[in-house]
Amino acid sequence: MTNAEQDHVICYKSDKGANARSPLHLPLLALTLLFGLFARAADIKVSSAADIAAALPNARPGDTLVIFDGTLIDQAILFKATGAAEKPITLRAQTPGKVILSGKSSLKFDGQYLIVSGLYFKDGEGAGDCITLAGQHNRLSDCAVVAGQHKFFVHFFGANNRMDHCYLAEKTSGDPTLQIEVAEKEPNNHLLDHNHFGHRPPLGRNGGETIRCGYSFQSMFSSKTTVENNLFDRCDGEIEIISSKSCDNIYRNNTFLDCAGFLTLRHGNRCTVDGNFFLGKGKKGSGGVRIIGEDHTVTNNYIADMADGVFRITCGIVDSPLNGYFQAKRCTIANNTVVDSKGAYLEVDAGIGTSRRTLRPENITIAGNIFVLPDQGAALIKGIEGEGWKWSDNLAFGPQLEGDYRGIRIADPHLKQAEDGVWRKADAPAAMHPLTPKDVGPSWLDGLVRVTPP
Repeated sequence: MTNAEQDHVICYKSDKGANARSPLHLPLLALTLLFGLFARAADIKVSSAADIAAALPNARPGDTLVIFDGTLIDQAILFKATGAAEKPITLRAQTPGKVILSGKSSLKFDGQYLIVSGLYFKDGEGAGDCITLAGQHNRLSDCAVVAGQHKFFVHFFGANNRMDHCYLAEKTSGDPTLQIEVAEKEPNNHLLDHNHFGHRPPLGRNGGETIRCGYSFQSMFSSKTTVENNLFDRCDGEIEIISSKSCDNIYRNNTFLDCAGFLTLRHGNRCTVDGNFFLGKGKKGSGGVRIIGEDHTVTNNYIADMADGVFRITCGIVDSPLNGYFQAKRCTIANNTVVDSKGAYLEVDAGIGTSRRTLRPENITIAGNIFVLPDQGAALIKGIEGEGWKWSDNLAFGPQLEGDYRGIRIADPHLKQAEDGVWRKADAPAAMHPLTPKDVGPSWLDGLVRVTPP
């Protein structure tokens, strides 16, 4: 028996004399059950990737590896272990945010029911992935990746993995900040929630997305990734803040603040964009949602102060390749509120005649939306709709608008601006509010680098 096993055994004294049987003399099955009954989780102290590698073979479900505070350089951590649903194996900082990893440091999950928390990756020099979140039922929480030349700050593989309360910012190299791989056979069901995606400067070319969920060659696979309750703050890498390139994803209750780009349903079908706040602050390039593909639902979003348009419903290519433009079909845009934005509120045939796009969107439903236009610089509708469009119960208001257009009635919706800056109907309860850094990301970063634009 090893020392570690002895530490998990409780021995009993007996008043029945020397013939009494101690736990060490019990049959093997009984001894195994006794270990399981009295085993307790262990805290294992480590200070390097080598220490972690040496400790993991003996780590049991429920154990925690604690990294001493300090700066670690060029540490490639492989977190390979198997925990249990009720007893994950955890790797955490001694003090959240006080374990700083730099140079060519990286982290890779390999296993299941693993948790990593409290690590701060800063100014990385590695050309590969900073954090690889592979395996199943694993969780990255309360961590940060700031600056550096990594290909991806976080790279998702596997299934049922979660990233929450993390902060990713200041990526200046090519490729998305976060990439999700999508498998062909089964949905991956990843969850990204309560994260703060901070400033990303313009890249100047394609590949500067903050999140890319899939690739064009994976676009017909079902991902079922949920991205919810996250703050996207000055994510200016390129026109696609989020590039959705797979099917059945959900993007809900996020806040896009002062971002020069759109949430883009670029490839794939049946995605949902619901309950988000898009606050453009008039920034050049800021926009709402680009819609490409079939059976998407865009509902209950609040969009304000955009400089470059709101809903771009995009035309398709005949027999489009996977990396082309599929015709928008059977999409629903409903119960959204758009105020004080420039460009076109509804561009109904975006891209027509360019890049071989000749198929106008068909069977699109526009229902229950409120459009409040500024004094100048905006158009309610741009382009010519395709076949089978349905318009109902929409309301628009602006000094340049005259007469009703199908299902759009021109009338004052009587919105009032609430304390959170959102324009709502006076009798409408404020069920949701825009997110701030206090609502998301690791609490230990407050006041250090997470600066909200004025």
